[in-house]
This record gives sequence, C-alpha cells and structure tokens, in this order.
Amino acid sequence: MDLALLRTFVTVHRAGSFTRAAALLGLSQPAVTSQIRTLERQLGRPLFLRQARGVTPTTIGDELAHKTAPHLDALVEITETGLEDDSSLRSLHLAGPPEFTAERALPALTRLTGEDGQAFALRASFGNAEEIMEGLAAGHHDLAIGTARPRGALLTATPLCDEEHVLIAAPQWAVMAGDERPHRSAALALQHIPVVEVHESLPFVARYWASVFDARPASPGSIVVPDLRAVLACTVAGAGLAVLPRYLCADALERGDVVALHEPVVPPLRTYFLIVRTGTLAMSHVARAHEWLLRAASGWN
Repeated sequence: MDLALLRTFVTVHRAGSFTRAAALLGLSQPAVTSQIRTLERQLGRPLFLRQARGVTPTTIGDELAHKTAPHLDALVEITETGLEDDSSLRSLHLAGPPEFTAERALPALTRLTGEDGQAFALRASFGNAEEIMEGLAAGHHDLAIGTARPRGALLTATPLCDEEHVLIAAPQWAVMAGDERPHRSAALALQHIPVVEVHESLPFVARYWASVFDARPASPGSIVVPDLRAVLACTVAGAGLAVLPRYLCADALERGDVVALHEPVVPPLRTYFLIVRTGTLAMSHVARAHEWLLRAASGWN
C-alpha cells in the first residue's frame, strides 16, 4: 500500500476535512480527494462519510487510522531525527489555555530546554479548547493541555491535576457578602455584587454557582476580559467578585488584596488533562515532556 496515500488518509482523518488536510499537506483539494478515492478503491470500503461541513470517518476508517497513524508518526520521527545535524534541537509544540500554560506548564518545561544531551526547543501557542484539539489532531501541536477528555481513540488523555476554584473579591465587598450563611442565603447576598469574568456566558461564575449554590448567578458580567490574569487584576482593583483558580489568586489572597467570599465544604474542581495523538508518546521528546509535566503536577495540588 502506498505510504503517500496513507499519509493523506491520516491527515484527513485528523483534520476532519479535505480542505484542511489539503492545506496541511500543501496539495490541492481535488488531489486529496483523488488520493482518498484511490485508497478506498484499493481497500474496497468507504473510509469517510461526506458531510455538509467536513467528513466523518467510517468504522473501517477509524480502525485504519488507529492502526497506521502511530507507525506513520514513528517514521516521521525517524526521518526528522536523521535529517537533523548535531547542533539542532527537536522542537516540542505545546498548546493550552493561556493562563495555566503560562503559569504552570511553561515554567516546568523550561528546565528541559537546556544543554543536557536530551534538550529540545519549546514552542507554545494558546487557544480555546476547540482550537487546541483541532490543532493537535491536525498535527500542529505535539502535546496539548485541556479540561475535557477527548472522545474516540485518535487522541489519548492523561489526568494532569485538579484545579480548585475560589470565589473572591476585594475586602470591601466582604461586608455585603456576610459571614457564615446557608448556601441559598449566601447566593442571595452575593447577587448585587458586580461580576468580573472571561466571557459573557460567565463560565467560571456559573459553574461555581451551580456546584455550590445549586443556582444560577443573578448578575450579568460587569467587566468581561478574555484572560484570567486580567480578571484578577480587576478584582483586586475592586471591580466586583470573580471565580478564579486558587493557584492564580493564592498570592493575592495571602497578601489580603482579595478575600474568599465563601468557603464551601467541597470546593468546585476542574481537571486538566495532558493530551497527545495516540502513538506519539513513542517520540522521545514528547514522552519526556509528558513525563516531566506529570511529575511537576504532583507538587501543584
């Protein structure tokens, strides 16, 4: 079987689209379509179901991808390693949410970029969950950090750490929130405090309210900024309440810049996962970064 056809097939499988696969491969879309049809004729089975937007693999297509993709990745690893001279470094492409990646993952991985004979160059990109998973599946990233376990067998996820969420505000808002109150009373006391969030849908505050108060937040976002570090800065400045990961606001809590407005018996948690394309942990630089992050995360919780 032609390896070029298999490479095109795996790229389409990962990209979920002939158009995106063509761009990744540097081919025209008709060329990609022709190669997939040739492979389907050779196998005597359809590999993809054409949809209005992209393609969905058939059962046979999924099976073929899971059998061949790791071996094709290994061949790429061998080829790229053989082409590199002694002075070059393998590049690890990491993707994840901006705050967690910047505050946790990147500081941990920088120790692997030194000259120890096993070092690699590190390239990072930030994005939302959908962008990150699409980029990983398409081969743009080697390793990704996400908050949801991906479906299917194309991507493999390993739990990395749990993130505790804390309801905080500047000290002047604590009087309005009150002290020890039943859950429902606490939610009512908080409803007149402005909300600082990363999106209009209030993803952090709404998740906290549902988990702790079994209710929906009454206040819309007063300030919406797409970065949790900016949310913290606005909260310290007295803009209102926010729900943030404890690791991000721990120093501000210790200094007294903000206070916890509520201390639930069981705080809301969110799990982070390390995600790779199935089979790519056979690549030494990916495996080393994966192992190093898991080791570092044992001291984060």
